[in-house]
Amino acid sequence: MPIATPEIYAEMLDRAKAGGFAYPAINVTSSQTLNAALRGFAEAESDGIVQVSTGGAEFLSGATVKDMVTGATALAEYARVVAEKYPVTVALHTDHCPKDKLDGFMRPLIDISLERVSRGLDPLFQSHMWDGSAVPLEENLEIAQELLDKCARARIIMEMEIGVVGGEEDGVVGEINEKLYTTPGDALATAEAVGLGERGRYLLAATFGNVHGVYKPGHVKLRPGVLKELQEAVGGKYGKEKPFDLVFHGGSGSSLEEIHEAISYGVVKMNIDTDTQYAFTRPIADHMFRNYDGVLKVDGDVGNKKAYDPRSYGKAAEAGMSARVVEACEHLKSAGTKIS
Repeated sequence: MPIATPEIYAEMLDRAKAGGFAYPAINVTSSQTLNAALRGFAEAESDGIVQVSTGGAEFLSGATVKDMVTGATALAEYARVVAEKYPVTVALHTDHCPKDKLDGFMRPLIDISLERVSRGLDPLFQSHMWDGSAVPLEENLEIAQELLDKCARARIIMEMEIGVVGGEEDGVVGEINEKLYTTPGDALATAEAVGLGERGRYLLAATFGNVHGVYKPGHVKLRPGVLKELQEAVGGKYGKEKPFDLVFHGGSGSSLEEIHEAISYGVVKMNIDTDTQYAFTRPIADHMFRNYDGVLKVDGDVGNKKAYDPRSYGKAAEAGMSARVVEACEHLKSAGTKIS
């Protein structure tokens, strides 16, 4: 059962929280990067999450098609076939979906899952992220209520964000200011609006100084203790320990100590994108520099077909990215925890 059923996905998240580890959620943009993620999970003996952003889904559909739903659907169907060959369980997820892309991405994908569930099938994706960080909290939570109800009927777990992640992803820029730190008041308002699982399960991306992109250690001022404050504020009111299943966004440049502290406060999923992009591209750059006169027909020469065959550098790219996925599993303590 390589692609998680809704029940298995819930079990994965429960096991992570109880066991003090988190799953790497690897952004992919192609069949090659998907295979690299699956290979990395298998080599680490870790279950995991594969996710696609709006820009990634558009890219997957083809440069002239640019249809996010087509690209996301194609990825999910392809993943179902190739994942069968790997001895781990993987959940499929869609990443940040802002308000202006809901009707062209998240809502139609949920509709596809609703139709599948009506025929006795599993949903197309196991979870979707609503990113309401760019709108006022009240509007964010109103939209979250509507989407959570729809996700619950489609047997999908919803992810939502309160607070703002700085930096840039898919052309969306988050300013680096005090909004990078979610407040206990924000968390209490969230619990009041969407419940704590009784209206549908959701993951919460609360911010504690997170910034998208790549930065040198020390540049990003993370305060993992913010997550503890949120959990205690809501947990104290509702009599529930660590009531939120938390997500860590924008982790590049974070120290291992900060990552482990965040996990101890209930983080069960950490997004990995920038680091795996580099790990995929670095071997390709190495191949091109080392085989300059083979990949190019210099001065009218014939070049070297073996050098410019995409498989030659594609294999190296897959190996480089999969090694970084293994490292992520080790950092997040999910290595060796696979269900099957």
